[in-house]
Amino acid sequence: MQIQNDNGTISDSPNSVEADEDFELIRLVNEGNEKAFANLMGKHKEKVRNLIFLTLGDAEFVDDISQDVFISIYHKLGEFRFESKFTTWLYRITVNKCRDYLRKKRVRSIFIPIKEADTSRHVSTHSENIDIPSLVRGAIQKLPDKLKVPLVLRDIDGLSYKEIADKLECEVGTVKSRIFRARESLKIILEPYQKEMQ
Repeated sequence: MQIQNDNGTISDSPNSVEADEDFELIRLVNEGNEKAFANLMGKHKEKVRNLIFLTLGDAEFVDDISQDVFISIYHKLGEFRFESKFTTWLYRITVNKCRDYLRKKRVRSIFIPIKEADTSRHVSTHSENIDIPSLVRGAIQKLPDKLKVPLVLRDIDGLSYKEIADKLECEVGTVKSRIFRARESLKIILEPYQKEMQ
């Protein structure tokens, strides 16, 4: 299905129904409909929260940053040009807010292997008490943004390669390459826990 933008151009969307719904809500918000913004926020809130948590690996600040994202969306919604999916714009703002948080707080250690994982490796790699989800999150946190974000969008949010490429404004081939590299890096990081994860 094709969508006619406000400027009269026609564009294809991989999920035109969702785009139509988002575009209609945005138009209503821009007309002063507060309920439409609440509906727009409710529709995408969990996606934003998941991306923030898996990018930062810190649940403590998810609510604050999520709120900051939607406040920014609210004030900038009048600038939305209807030339791409709303989620593309939303994800870009979310990633930028996460980067701002890391820069302001100087949380460089978020990309360093968690000490608990290193300790567990030396004590016992077969312990029944090993928290596999935490280990996986810790491994994901180690990845640089350019590998981590596409991996999260693909393996956690279930987006297609094309959707990820649109959101990150890069080629599909680049997305596939980065996801492959991310998965290979995770295999290396998690190799000491291979038996526990089977």
